[in-house]
Amino acid sequence: MYTNSKLNKAVRLALAFGAASTMALAGVASAQEEENEEEREARESERPERIQVVGSRIRTDGIDNATPIDIISAEIATEQGLNTLGELLRTSTIASGSDQLISAYSVGFVTAGGAGAESISMRGLGANRTLVLLNGRRAGPAGTRGQVAAFDMNSLPVTVVERVEILKDGASSLYGSDAVAGVINIITKRGDEKSINVSGSQPFDSGGETFRINGTWGTAFDRGSYRVVADFNHNTGLKRGDRDHFGCPTRYFFDPTTGERADPIDPRTGDYHCNDTGFGLWVNNGGRFQFDRDGFGFPGAASGSPYGNPLLTQAPAGWYWAGHTKETDGWFDNTSELHRNRTMIPETRVWSIYQQADYDLTDTVSIYSELMHSSRETYIDSVRQFWTSNPGLASYIPVNTLPGWEASNPALGVMPVALTDHFSSKTTVDYSRFVAGLEGSLGYWTWDVSWQRSLNRGEYRNQIIFQDSMVMAHEALLGLNDCTGITAISLKPCTQVNWFTDGHLNGTDYGPGVEDFLFGEEVGRTIYKQDTIDAYITGDLFDLPAGVLATAVGVSYQTDELQDTPGYHTRMGNSWGLTGAGITAGRSTTKAVYAEIQAPLIRDLPLIEALDLTASARYNQVNTYGSGDTYKISANWTIGHGFRMRASRGTSFRAPALFELFLENQTGFAGQNTDPCVNWIESTNEILQANCQAAGVPASYIAAVGGSMTLVTGGGAGQLDAETSTSEGIGLVYTSPQNRFAASVDYYDVTIRGQISNVAGSSVMSRCYFSEAGFANEPFCRQITRRTGNEGNNFDWGVEEVRGGYLNTSEQRVRGADFVVTYQDETPWGMLRVRLNHTSQIERYFKQFDDSTPIQYVGRIGNPKQTGTLNTTLSRDGISYNWNIRYVSSVSNYHLYTRGNLTTYRGEDVRFIADAPTYLMHSFSVNKQYDSGLDITLGLSNVFDKRPPQASPAAVNTAGNTMLFASQYELLGRRAFLNASYKF
Repeated sequence: MYTNSKLNKAVRLALAFGAASTMALAGVASAQEEENEEEREARESERPERIQVVGSRIRTDGIDNATPIDIISAEIATEQGLNTLGELLRTSTIASGSDQLISAYSVGFVTAGGAGAESISMRGLGANRTLVLLNGRRAGPAGTRGQVAAFDMNSLPVTVVERVEILKDGASSLYGSDAVAGVINIITKRGDEKSINVSGSQPFDSGGETFRINGTWGTAFDRGSYRVVADFNHNTGLKRGDRDHFGCPTRYFFDPTTGERADPIDPRTGDYHCNDTGFGLWVNNGGRFQFDRDGFGFPGAASGSPYGNPLLTQAPAGWYWAGHTKETDGWFDNTSELHRNRTMIPETRVWSIYQQADYDLTDTVSIYSELMHSSRETYIDSVRQFWTSNPGLASYIPVNTLPGWEASNPALGVMPVALTDHFSSKTTVDYSRFVAGLEGSLGYWTWDVSWQRSLNRGEYRNQIIFQDSMVMAHEALLGLNDCTGITAISLKPCTQVNWFTDGHLNGTDYGPGVEDFLFGEEVGRTIYKQDTIDAYITGDLFDLPAGVLATAVGVSYQTDELQDTPGYHTRMGNSWGLTGAGITAGRSTTKAVYAEIQAPLIRDLPLIEALDLTASARYNQVNTYGSGDTYKISANWTIGHGFRMRASRGTSFRAPALFELFLENQTGFAGQNTDPCVNWIESTNEILQANCQAAGVPASYIAAVGGSMTLVTGGGAGQLDAETSTSEGIGLVYTSPQNRFAASVDYYDVTIRGQISNVAGSSVMSRCYFSEAGFANEPFCRQITRRTGNEGNNFDWGVEEVRGGYLNTSEQRVRGADFVVTYQDETPWGMLRVRLNHTSQIERYFKQFDDSTPIQYVGRIGNPKQTGTLNTTLSRDGISYNWNIRYVSSVSNYHLYTRGNLTTYRGEDVRFIADAPTYLMHSFSVNKQYDSGLDITLGLSNVFDKRPPQASPAAVNTAGNTMLFASQYELLGRRAFLNASYKF
């Protein structure tokens, strides 16, 4: 009954075309012209058919929304060669103004959702505060590890998407938790299409290729329709060595006077020194000893020359001393094939199947279903260091104990730091989602009842280094054991490790049996299940003088279950150099009732052609924290002569995610030098002195003598409340006659209070020892355990353990303005369509505590103040030409540093780079549709081969010298793409 609606088809076309402005109505008008006179007369004799778009449960007969909605057509993915849903959404200004989670970040970092997961954070407020719907219904979380809370954009192939509706303000009063920043509603394709699609993207440099094949079978019959889509997508991944700007990080320093590079020169290459992850023998009087693997001829480590270590009298042949002057900094051996083979963009394979079906049981009742299943495999190769450093054991080994080495001073020691590529992972995520429902009509009322289940099963397989093997090998080196027996947890027979050979240090030859002794693999598993039952009815209550008063009321019941089981060695704290973690498991139940009304208040007065009011409210009850309510009020004022104003104010909430509540203790380590009570007697802060004294730390404790402190992060069950927020917006829309031109500007202001954040151990100690409440009264002080400074532990008063974790902290706020300008007209050259989307961020800050200084983000790297897209399409003679420009304004981190862009290197002032200029990226494509059903798009992305901005690793997180955590920039370089589809 709803399948073949002409108005629905027209509005879909209009929304995909016109987006946030009323220019979309042009599409409606042209579609309606296809109706014959008989149909038009029949339509006009009845009430207009109602449709529903994101942001309202009420079906309406228009798309002039009281709140701004951005519409992204999936055709953009074809026009710009975008391969995933995440890439498509990152073209929107609601995402491009802040750094987004992309799969490249999961290389070397533990990211939310695990390796390969991608999510969208609207306005930079966090992916957990962006609600993702699929065909108007909540899409359950997907990913691995304990921090699974957001929908993984890799779970749904972009080829099944028709459009994405983005509601750009809070909507918890309609959709419940998580809709703090806004709502992303993914609408899938429908209809009776039968087609096969093949697409691919090929960078001009090798690496980063993508290939996709997709098949669709859809059919419609008298009482219903069904559609099945199967999709396979392969991203071959990118290695660091595939691009110069990722391969080798230089220091990237400059002389502040001349502007010349100030990096040391590597005499082996004659170029600026590559300063990647180092390996060799760290020397406790500076620099490190390295082996001249290439036979370049460096002076020997004990040569007695200015290049020899003055405390060294003998060293084996081939070893030299580097890093004790600027010149010898260029001698560091910091590059190898292991470095070049690290993953930059993970290799990913995704298999997906998607099914939709609907059937009219009667003239007024229909049944429908959706089924989606995807399986993603992500592969990552990485590199790490490992060394003789364990709590309670000496890290530096006396040189005089090493064969072939001799020092004049017995205190001269070395710490062997080795490199290994035994740091790879494979992540598999199987995600299923099933929806079944009934919808129908009762006169002018429509109703909908649905049940949905999403089930995420993830497996993360990681290569690790055994902590117990490292301790046993270290003790054997120090003569504390005779290297017999087996390790306590990994059950490995002791194997002698020769820490001081070049093969061990550079990761190419550890010696017989060492790899099996030190290295292993473990598997963790994640299950997340979400069930939702939702029922609502919408229709007209009665007629008002200005029109019909419409309403919608509904109820919702949702359960969430999470169980994350890390690998055995992680649970046992036996994964060297990585955090330990326990099993995270929890369940929550959410009940809600909601209502919405839409009231036409005024019609046909001077300067008020129409004034409508929409209001909604929701009552929520969540068993993990309690209950609360939210509301939203929106006004839509049609002034006349094409002008319209809209305004809204509402509240939203976000219930604590399961991992925030039930995260089992994760452990890490920090040095004792982070303890504020070290040498507190010389502090000028009387509060600090009083609190350290009250903690029992004596005035004689002037040095951190103990081993590292343990940092524990855990969930906040029993103490966390829901986050609450207020969202306000006001906008002006103009539409010209005949809808050729339209423009809109919308101001937004979102404030989140009681934000849930992970409070680090350093913050816990600071809040304790600098608290005016005093040590005895400050709750944070109860999260710190100290050692007792008796003779048995060498009078160590160091911190034993700091318990951080998830707490309700202070607030986050974001303000700005969205601009949309569209133009379309028939020209002598064809139909021209131009669309500009622009967002200007005014403010975005985060305060952890009420008395904290707000951290301002706008203008920082990854957070440009201005961002936008300009899309131009010319269509004539069955051919469409598309030119797209994406841009972000300049960014800088210099305000974070005391001396701006200046630092010192080897005692001399140098200028570092921590900024990026305005960045523009162009793409071009041409599309041709043939009468035979063949549709071909050919294009270039990054037409001018724009490189991502480069920065100094000393000031900015980088891969090579390319800025990380700035997802706005193109990583692959220029690439060609092709999309070919054939409709049967």
